[in-house]
This record gives sequence, structure tokens and C-alpha cells, in this order.
Amino acid sequence: MARLLHLNGPPGIGKSTIARRYAAEHPGTLNCDIDVLRTLVGGWADDFVRAGSLIRPAALAMIEAYLASGQDVVLPQLLIDPAEIGLFEGCAARAQAQFVERLLMDAPDRAVARFHRRGADQPDDPWHAQVRAIVAAQGGDEAIHRRHAALQALAGSRPDAVVVESAEGDVEETYRRLLASLA
Repeated sequence: MARLLHLNGPPGIGKSTIARRYAAEHPGTLNCDIDVLRTLVGGWADDFVRAGSLIRPAALAMIEAYLASGQDVVLPQLLIDPAEIGLFEGCAARAQAQFVERLLMDAPDRAVARFHRRGADQPDDPWHAQVRAIVAAQGGDEAIHRRHAALQALAGSRPDAVVVESAEGDVEETYRRLLASLA
């Protein structure tokens, strides 16, 4: 049975990094990083949020078709609204695939610090600049704390969601923990 692996977590926690690693070690797995797809929409840098809302239906269709072909998909995407998660869960169900939720988490203050280090090795990357600007406009560190708390509440409300502690600065350990949670 194909599987849709949703990697959730606060911004900067390592979702995309772990998803790339997972796909690299699981041939045929699609890494459907919606934030990467967003950059394919003309004007995305001018309206980051709109580009995301435009690309999400295409991502859902792509995920469902890929799952229906019998292949796995990994989805690194921060989602807090259960209705949004339900859209992805629904596409897995329609494709007769398994929906698996993992929340990559760290302590709130460490999550904030990790966000601020995000993209430090790519200071001119416009995607990271966009995310930093959005978070700043939404309240900066407090916005990250709110998302972290919302994710903790979400984890408690979704019985099949499993929290995986993200080891700061140790992708290998985080990846090992993810694989152990899937065994």
C-alpha cells in the first residue's frame, strides 16, 4: 500500500531536509515540497501567501495521482488547521493509500533559535527572506511560539500523529528517529 508521509512541524525545524533525505533513500518516493512548488508560480516573491494558495490544489492532485500509481509521497509542510490536513488525508484515502503523520518538534525556545539560523548558509535566497518577512509581520518570535503551541495541541487531538524529537544540528539522528517511528 502506498503511503503519504506528512512531516509537520514549526518553521525551520528540518522538515524539508528530512524529506529530501527520506526520498533519496526510498527510490520512487516523491518529495512534494509545496514551498518549492510555490516558487514555480509567477510573482510568488511578491505574494508568497497567494502563490501557496494557488499551488496547493495542484499539489493535492499530483499527490493523489502519484499515490494512486502505487508510489509513496513525503510531504514536508507546516499545517495546523485540521481541515487542511484533512485535504491531504482525503487524497490519500481516495488513492487507497495510508496517511502517516509525523510532527518534528523541539522545545519552543530552541525552535525559535533554529528558525533564526534557517538559511544562514544561503543569505541571498529569496525564499528564506520571504519566510522571515512573513514571520516578522505576524509577530516574530511570538508567532513561532504560537505555531509551536498550536502544533502541540494538534498532536494531542490527532491520535495517529506521532511526535519525533528533532535533534538540533544532527540530521542523521533526527532521520534515525523518524525511521524508528515508522517501523
